[in-house]
Amino acid sequence: MTERTNRRRFLATVAGTGLVGIAGCSGGDGTPTGTGGTGNGTRGEAAFAEFRGSGALAEGRGEVGGTRIEDLPALSGELTIYLGGGEGGLYRDLITKLETIYPEFTATPRESGTSEAANTLISEGGATPADVFWSVDAGSLSAVAKEDLTETLPSAVTDPVPDEFHPNNDWVGTAGRARAVPYNTNALSADDIPDTVMAFPEQAFAGEMGWAPTYGAFQAFVTAMRLQEGRARTKTWLENMLEAGVSEYNNEFLVSNATADGELQAGFANHYYALRVQASRPESPVELAFTSGDAGALINVAGAAVLSASQRTDLANSFLRHLLSAEAQEFFATRTYAYPMIPEIPPVGGLPTIDELNPPDIDLSKLSNIGPTVELMREVGVL
Repeated sequence: MTERTNRRRFLATVAGTGLVGIAGCSGGDGTPTGTGGTGNGTRGEAAFAEFRGSGALAEGRGEVGGTRIEDLPALSGELTIYLGGGEGGLYRDLITKLETIYPEFTATPRESGTSEAANTLISEGGATPADVFWSVDAGSLSAVAKEDLTETLPSAVTDPVPDEFHPNNDWVGTAGRARAVPYNTNALSADDIPDTVMAFPEQAFAGEMGWAPTYGAFQAFVTAMRLQEGRARTKTWLENMLEAGVSEYNNEFLVSNATADGELQAGFANHYYALRVQASRPESPVELAFTSGDAGALINVAGAAVLSASQRTDLANSFLRHLLSAEAQEFFATRTYAYPMIPEIPPVGGLPTIDELNPPDIDLSKLSNIGPTVELMREVGVL
């Protein structure tokens, strides 16, 4: 079996395992159902069972590497955390687990969209009450860092994470997401999917593809294309996709659902949306393909930064180390199907590793320069 086929065929294995929906992964208190979480506040008993999701993807994973919570400095004190993006509920669940382990630790989260959170921090400047900015988007983190509002992270925080996911040590990635091509297996085979994203407008099925141009992840993808291919080639690609008749959706979960329904033959989306479709509909005919070395293989990340206005930087840095603990990384991998940031934790469901995906060599901090991308998309008529 070729490497290309290996990369493209993994979801067939996932589909056959009978996934449990993400909504069924945890109980009402954020503790996985059926795991027997103790909730007794004892750090040494911070078992994986209390962090790992339930269902087919989590079963049989066994022990993993990485630094355990019990080996980290204890959390004690109060933190104000600005949460940016749509994963606030899961983030709160993880915070609650840490508060249970550490009775002397309290975190006050403030939720908003990624851009809103970044703009708020930039507006507040040195007067912000926030200690930590935890965002689903690398661009928003970099925008805040460019205003000199973040502390340089110590090596104890960044060392476990590959260099590309902590540019300039202004922030550190906590979970990753890969660009992918969900496709309907009743209409296409893995060999039908091009190896490069630039080849898509020429494919016969380009007129039966979907995208979500108002979605932040898609705009980051186009930004990566603009940085790698240049403005002129990116403009031509967008124009050719429009001419081919690509369909527009409000978000990439809808793109993945439409692909599974046969409404589309393929689409552009973050990898985990197809997994979520399979979680709710195990028999749906959707698999994933990945391009290689270009914007279609972009790995973007959620991440966290310590704010320079904080009076609790030691506690904030320790909190970030907890986000990169083996338990927290397993939490992200098995509850959101995200890519772990530490190599010792494997991705779920036979996903190719980040190295196998061969993502483009793009400084993620440059994804904050979204303005020229939006301008280009409006010029072409995508927005």
